[in-house]
Amino acid sequence: MSNQKNREIRLKKRPEGMPKASDFELAETAVPTPGSDQVLVRNSYMSVDPYMRGRMVDRESYTPPFQIGEALSGGAVGQVVASNNHKFAVGDYVSHFGGWREWYVSSGADFQKIDPSLAPLSAYLGALGMPGLTAYAGLLKVGELKEGERVFVSAASGAVGAIVCQIAKNKGCYVVGSAGSDEKCDWLVKEARCDKAINYKTAGRLDAALKAAFPQGIDVYFENVGGEHLDAALVNTRMHGRIAVCGMIAQYNATTPPPGPSNIIMVVPMRIMIKGFIVSDYGSLTPQFIADMAKWTKEGKMKWRETISDGIEHAPDAFIGLFKGDNFGKAVVRVGPDKAV
Repeated sequence: MSNQKNREIRLKKRPEGMPKASDFELAETAVPTPGSDQVLVRNSYMSVDPYMRGRMVDRESYTPPFQIGEALSGGAVGQVVASNNHKFAVGDYVSHFGGWREWYVSSGADFQKIDPSLAPLSAYLGALGMPGLTAYAGLLKVGELKEGERVFVSAASGAVGAIVCQIAKNKGCYVVGSAGSDEKCDWLVKEARCDKAINYKTAGRLDAALKAAFPQGIDVYFENVGGEHLDAALVNTRMHGRIAVCGMIAQYNATTPPPGPSNIIMVVPMRIMIKGFIVSDYGSLTPQFIADMAKWTKEGKMKWRETISDGIEHAPDAFIGLFKGDNFGKAVVRVGPDKAV
């Protein structure tokens, strides 16, 4: 491997507002050599996720910010190509958080073995990975979903939202999702089995569209967007409704604080529960999540879409595209071969 290079994406400067390609840089280093008890992985796919935008701001949060001049990190899957660790053999496939680079060396403490026979490798960055677990924990534990309830999902064709919709349908619920194009809405109804889908860009007043879709009100709202979506959901949520707040992508690039929901008072008379969550708090659910997802996938009750970009040099554009709605389903970047050895 001495003649090979390890390309990686570094944060060149902190974005102001919408990230730009000039905020990132492509750098080359030597392929790392695993030391004692270490493992070398050739990455196949890396993930780009909206939450990473928050890590580009120098502030205290639930996870440390990215540092200027250092390679970014994020979800990735790949194959072990060299190992000095008895827990991992050459040829094993693993998921980890050493993405935004083509090769990654680690002690293996952050590795999780994955089964490439169950689904394509890239699926372990989406439906069978962190976004899928986010959907599973957020809906079932945070949202406290009960069979047969009425569920609204914003950004429903995205990596998390699409899984939320299908888990809810598998639990016998009435499900409505919102998305930003007719193509995405068609997929939600025909493939994800949503009862209805709302194109929020053409629906007119979103609160009125939700009223028509939920004449009896919303039991559980899975929040990915914020802004107008939260306003509209609040006035259409039933007594004792629950709102699981996964993210609010509408304000990730805001340079000034956006106004709060004008109708937040609805949480009082309607006894609405609003709870934010971070998926890392629910790691203990992983075995049951994988078991349920495997079962639903084999039964044809779980489908997903991916937008795949080729080449690590295109990772910044793939990331920026998340905030423009360019992706359909999970956005991933192919940074190496599906089979590294």
